[in-house]
Amino acid sequence: MATQAKSPSLCHSYKIQCFLHNPVPAPLSLVGNGKAHKKPLKFSCRSNGNDDYYIDAPIEVGDGFSFSGGKYSDGPSPSDEWFKQGKIVKAYAAFGSGEKAKDPIFGLAMGADSQASTDIFRWFCVESGSADNPSVILIHGFPSQAYSYRKVLPMLSKDYHAIAFDWLGFGFSDKPQPKYGFDYTLNEFVSSLESFINEVAVKQVTLVVQLTAKHANLPSTLSIFSNFLLGEIFSQDPLRASDKALTSCGPYKMKEDDAMVYRNPYLTSGASGFALNAISRAMKKELKKYVEEMRTTLTDENWKIPTTVCWGKRDRWLSYDGVEEFCKDSKHKLIEIPMAGHHVQEDRGEELGEVIKGVMRRTRLNL
Repeated sequence: MATQAKSPSLCHSYKIQCFLHNPVPAPLSLVGNGKAHKKPLKFSCRSNGNDDYYIDAPIEVGDGFSFSGGKYSDGPSPSDEWFKQGKIVKAYAAFGSGEKAKDPIFGLAMGADSQASTDIFRWFCVESGSADNPSVILIHGFPSQAYSYRKVLPMLSKDYHAIAFDWLGFGFSDKPQPKYGFDYTLNEFVSSLESFINEVAVKQVTLVVQLTAKHANLPSTLSIFSNFLLGEIFSQDPLRASDKALTSCGPYKMKEDDAMVYRNPYLTSGASGFALNAISRAMKKELKKYVEEMRTTLTDENWKIPTTVCWGKRDRWLSYDGVEEFCKDSKHKLIEIPMAGHHVQEDRGEELGEVIKGVMRRTRLNL
């Protein structure tokens, strides 16, 4: 955890707070003929318990890879309630050709959700606490959302200005079709994050990174989305792209209301699936280099930002091997959360909030 320092690369003009934990290395229904169907689509699947759940989703004019709806038949969607708590921030210029995006399989024209903004991309974020307080940005991994920090935000609201946002391609943020304004490369994510920070005008940043070379490979649950053809298909499956990915990495027993928020982007537009496929391919190609660069930066004697590593001991994706050695050699503080899995903020949100507050208090006292 760090304050009152400058980043060597990411946000050179900001005071930075660095807090690392072990999320994913960072940072999906088929179609009709364009005509509205009168009968609602009944989507049924089996949850971890014994109860079936059903989603009434009438098919409407879409982008060729989506259907509209995805709400419970007997009440408002939990995703709608979450959206009401946030706002849209415009950041990072869109550099597309101006052409209408087409899907990569059949060449069909994509709907509005898959089109790049004409000028600047739109990001969804949720804020908690006074803007006059020190600011903290909570950065999710993939294929997650800002929603994963819903338990952490209120924990920080008293003393800090906490901001959780959806990366481009996820949640309620823009999801441009790859090759039409945003290709989901790691360089683009770094540049777009700096632009977003400029817009929210924060003084402190929470960074989520990977640490050792052993963490440079995508787990099989995610790497499947980078496969040729299969990746295109599986990334359009709401249960595989959200439920399975989120619950396979730790000791989660996700509530149905929470699962619906994560599924919603994949139920309402094929754009989410195409974005997931694109970022999976980019990370499979580029992640090893980025992990090594980050590791080199954090172990360099010129890295003067006090840094704390928070690790969920029940992580099923990333091995704990090498973490203690890394922290010891680099003189970074290590905090273990024994009952947390890979997505610490989802599994043990309140506990993570207390950890962040404690680290920030100690950092401020040492300044």
